[in-house]
Amino acid sequence: MTTSSSDKLRFSFEFFPPKTEIGEEKLKEVHRQLAELKPDFFSVTYGAGGSTRDGTRQAVTSIHEEGSCVAPHMSFGGSSEDEVKQLLLDYQNLGINRLVALRGDIPSGAGGADSYYYANELVEFVRRHTGDHFHIEVACYPEIHPKSESYEKDLYFFKQKIDAGANSAITQYFYNPDAYFRYLENCQQLGIDVPIVPGIMPITNYSNLARFSSNCGAEIPRWLRQRLQGFGDDVDSIRAYGVEVVTRLCEDLLQGGAPGLHFYTMNQVSPSGVIWNNLGLSER
Repeated sequence: MTTSSSDKLRFSFEFFPPKTEIGEEKLKEVHRQLAELKPDFFSVTYGAGGSTRDGTRQAVTSIHEEGSCVAPHMSFGGSSEDEVKQLLLDYQNLGINRLVALRGDIPSGAGGADSYYYANELVEFVRRHTGDHFHIEVACYPEIHPKSESYEKDLYFFKQKIDAGANSAITQYFYNPDAYFRYLENCQQLGIDVPIVPGIMPITNYSNLARFSSNCGAEIPRWLRQRLQGFGDDVDSIRAYGVEVVTRLCEDLLQGGAPGLHFYTMNQVSPSGVIWNNLGLSER
């Protein structure tokens, strides 16, 4: 696999919508600092069942008004078609031209299952009502979605999203680059030729990472798990080692031909910013 040229690489940072005024002010400062790195865009997540719809729209609007390209995450999430159509219109009127289209998580105990749509159906819906206005990102899973019946079915569902009109994809995070490159090969065999950008999760807290990884199906390799567990409660050592490991992962991905990187920041400047500097991306 050939290495991508630097002028074609794409970099982005992901935020989640804050729930408090203090969180809002913090996110504004985090955005300002990361914006100095000149990423291609920022994305803002969307809570289960549309639970953060207003917060997502507020954060997206704020980032857009600061002059950054921003991609709101979007799902039907229990909303009606008219509500989703209006949200698309709101984003169009703001001048937003990028979306991350997801099926979204269904909150426990939620009724009205008919109001939930798969991501390929959302992509089709966006294309039907807005044409080519939006560059649409979708999600994919090199280590298989936790609810998929098989690797083959997971690839099939991903291809449905692309065939529906998605422009590119962002992966779930992973720590095994071989899983990503094997996934690319399998996608190519199915005729999927859109950019598939690796999602990068910095390591700051082992217990939180282990819990989150268990829920989302991301594998922590045994060698990494054992090393992180060995640090115990030494947070500084965990973070330092995490930066080292994830920097090396990013280097391997870019050298192997990945079309860019998408950082899950958890609304923090560091360690994503440290990894960015380690990779020399500010000089690109």
